Amino acid sequence: MGFVASLVNQSKDSLRDLAPVVLVMAFFQLVVIRQPLPDSLALIDLVLGLVFVVAGLTLFIKGLELGLFPLGENLARAFVKKGSVTWLLVFAFALGLGSTVAEPALIAVASRAAEVVAQGGLIDSSVEAQNSFAFALRMVVAVSVGAAVVLGVVRIFKGWPLHLIIIAGYVIVLLLTLLAPAEMIGIAYDSGGVTTSTITVPLVTALGVGLASSIKGRSPMLDGFGLIALASVMPIIFVLLFGIIGLQFLPGVAP
Repeated sequence: MGFVASLVNQSKDSLRDLAPVVLVMAFFQLVVIRQPLPDSLALIDLVLGLVFVVAGLTLFIKGLELGLFPLGENLARAFVKKGSVTWLLVFAFALGLGSTVAEPALIAVASRAAEVVAQGGLIDSSVEAQNSFAFALRMVVAVSVGAAVVLGVVRIFKGWPLHLIIIAGYVIVLLLTLLAPAEMIGIAYDSGGVTTSTITVPLVTALGVGLASSIKGRSPMLDGFGLIALASVMPIIFVLLFGIIGLQFLPGVAP
């Protein structure tokens, strides 16, 4: 009975969180645009879509609370207790890579980016070329997040100041921006945002907090957070490098 009540409360929270978005869209549709919904979007489909979104968000958050958060923290503590730094770093890289590959926002952005890059003439407009670009972009971003999580884990162990690492990262970003193809700059900057989404954030946060809680002399508040910041800047660097160096090796790239 307690679980059902918790699920109901989470549903209310999800509905409350989505309410501002729904109200904004309804206001502009009814007051500013003042046009009926397109024929392809029936009212019943809109209502069902909102219901599914609320239900999905509720179940997702509840799943994080019940499973992923405790699992991530427990694994981090277990690795520290075991004293295997190498396996911890391998786990950190695999966690960042795997969670990013499965990120729905990245899948959507990579697919759209492939279409836009093809329209801009950087790659062929063929389906094969677009799919190759989208897959390569996803892998580059996933590897970059894995590297960012590894760097974050090392930072927690060593006690390195987070702000200096972030400043150095964005200095590199600015320098690479001067060298990267113009078509890749916006994609690179947006890639840093899509990685910090529904799957990556809770898993990486749980890892950081679990590590900081388990290592003597480290504070979960001061040292446990910051992995997400690294996971935001590192994809920008990697995608800019992909545009400078790696893009030419993809099939269908315009000369």
